[in-house]
Amino acid sequence: MGAADAEDDERPVHRVYVSEFFIGRFPVTNDEYARFIQATGHPAPVVRGLPLITLGGRESLFRDTAAAYEWQGDLPPAGHGSHPVVLVRYDDALAYCHWLSTTISRAVRLPTEAEWEKAARAGTEGLRYPWGQDIDASRGNFLIDPATRSQRGTRSTGTYAPNAYGLYDVCGNVWEWVSDWYSADYYGLGDMRDPKGPQTGGNMRLVRGGSWVNDDVSMLRCAYRHRVPPDTYAYSIGFRIVCGV
Repeated sequence: MGAADAEDDERPVHRVYVSEFFIGRFPVTNDEYARFIQATGHPAPVVRGLPLITLGGRESLFRDTAAAYEWQGDLPPAGHGSHPVVLVRYDDALAYCHWLSTTISRAVRLPTEAEWEKAARAGTEGLRYPWGQDIDASRGNFLIDPATRSQRGTRSTGTYAPNAYGLYDVCGNVWEWVSDWYSADYYGLGDMRDPKGPQTGGNMRLVRGGSWVNDDVSMLRCAYRHRVPPDTYAYSIGFRIVCGV
């Protein structure tokens, strides 16, 4: 895990043992999330109380960009059924996992950071991006030109080629919630077998993988750890699920 030539919280590079697990080939889509909403009555993805990330004059941009992803009742935006669901908080992702666990009688959850990074690198050591060492605009959905932001957005899952594990959209399209609380020094102190993050709650959560709004391609690296306040939700954040073998 980690990277020796990047952010401080990605160091030290260290080896961990991760038990076998299954992980979704795609992020959870709007169509999949709709079945959850319709079965449970859970609140649909819309702009609610604004998250802390909108402070500093970003409220208008947040609302304008989020409008295309807001649901109408229990129906996702037209034409977005196969796109990753967004505008979901961490707690929404947990609620989906709980519902699906009950539905299929199998424990479903969010991946840990270690599981997510293992899956993203697809069995290799030190891979910078899921497809190789160099950024490649043909392999993922990210913002090549900031001036085109208003013309871009999420794309259908499976639009781009998968990594060597057969996983799609691991980096790009949407950030993905992981289960860990954030700690800047956890890599130097954490467990070496199936690490699950700090034992006590912190004040930041983690998303991984970068998204369609990111023009800083360093954020799409397999090792990049993006910390966000617990109340965060956005038009660029979704999630992927895992379950044990």
